[in-house]
Amino acid sequence: MTQKILIVDDEPTIADTLSEIFRIAGYETFTAYNGLLGLDAARTLIPNIVLSDVVMPEMDGVSMAMEICKSLPEVRVLLFSGQAETTNLLRKAERNGFHFDLLQKPVPPAEIIRKVGLALAG
Repeated sequence: MTQKILIVDDEPTIADTLSEIFRIAGYETFTAYNGLLGLDAARTLIPNIVLSDVVMPEMDGVSMAMEICKSLPEVRVLLFSGQAETTNLLRKAERNGFHFDLLQKPVPPAEIIRKVGLALAG
């Protein structure tokens, strides 16, 4: 069975590029371009994993990830960011009982594929 990955980033070029990288690696990929769209897509698609940017308009990736974990606990979430304000958002999640792994942008394709594979493995 092909693993489904939802990629959420407000920069379409990044989301689309990651989607193509994971498609080539054998995943079924879907994209969303902000946190609200990502939350809706996750609830509709029920992916195996969500790979999301943190700092986005509409809804940040940490808030989206917490909502996904509440309503879809079987879905894994992996976050990535290149912005300093990410730390405060992750602290907010931890105060609410959530812990998310964070990859720092830029992430080489081989590394992000490896991290997603590890997250899916458990």
